[in-house]
Parts: sequence; structure tokens; C-alpha cells
Amino acid sequence: MQLALLPYLCAVKNPFVRGDIRQYSKIVEDTEIAEFPSGTVHPVYSTFSLARDAEWSTRLFVLEMKEVDEEGIGTFVEVRHHSPALVGMEVIFTAKLESVLGHEVICSFEAHVEERLIATGRTGQKILKKEKVERLFGSLGTEV
Repeated sequence: MQLALLPYLCAVKNPFVRGDIRQYSKIVEDTEIAEFPSGTVHPVYSTFSLARDAEWSTRLFVLEMKEVDEEGIGTFVEVRHHSPALVGMEVIFTAKLESVLGHEVICSFEAHVEERLIATGRTGQKILKKEKVERLFGSLGTEV
């Protein structure tokens, strides 16, 4: 690693250690079932809704790490859907901090309904200055 990069890699405040956890619980709603424009596939918690909530559970770390002038931006979501959850069931997400390197935060997660594992996966998020995020989005323009 080049010494010139060290200040950049130490920029994010990190009150955590690898393995720290955050939990998030939610009740599956009827608007979160596996449904596409062609109709309902299954009346169960959809993988895409699960991915959104998994990302939220891992974002709980970012919320405690970012400064007022910073924002988190997702870089990836990996989800393995192991078992279904029905509407009305409570899903408990347990997010675990895997690593923080510079401004990148990597977490893993598990989702359970009671003792039953319904999903596992990983997420990545970067913490950037809000002005940089606005510049990045602004540079996309309105070209079609």
C-alpha cells in the first residue's frame, strides 16, 4: 500500500470491531409478496423485498459511521433465499460487520422467522461526501 493513500483509508469514523452486530425486525406485509406485472407468483415475502430489508439492516452500521456531510451508497447485495416467510410473520435480520476498508463497509446478514433461517447474504456500501454523491448523480445528466 502506498503511504499517500493512508489518510484516505482512515477517513471514515469506525466505532465498531469486526463481528459487531445490529438487528432489525419487521412484519411481512401483503405489499411485499412475490408479484410482478404478470401477477402474483407466490403470496410470500419476495426476494427483492427481503434484499431491501437486508440492506437496511446492514445500513444501520453506516448510519452510526457517517458524518452529517456524508451519505452511504449501496455497492452490492447478495441474497440466498433459503425458506419462505408468510405475510404477517416477523422476520429478524441480524447484520454482522465483516470489514471496513477506507470508506467501504462490508456486512453479512442472516434473516430468521423464529428459529428458521430464511435468508443469508452480504452487502457492500461506501460512505462518501454528499457533494461527491450529488456530483456523481448530476454527471449522469438526462441523456437517453
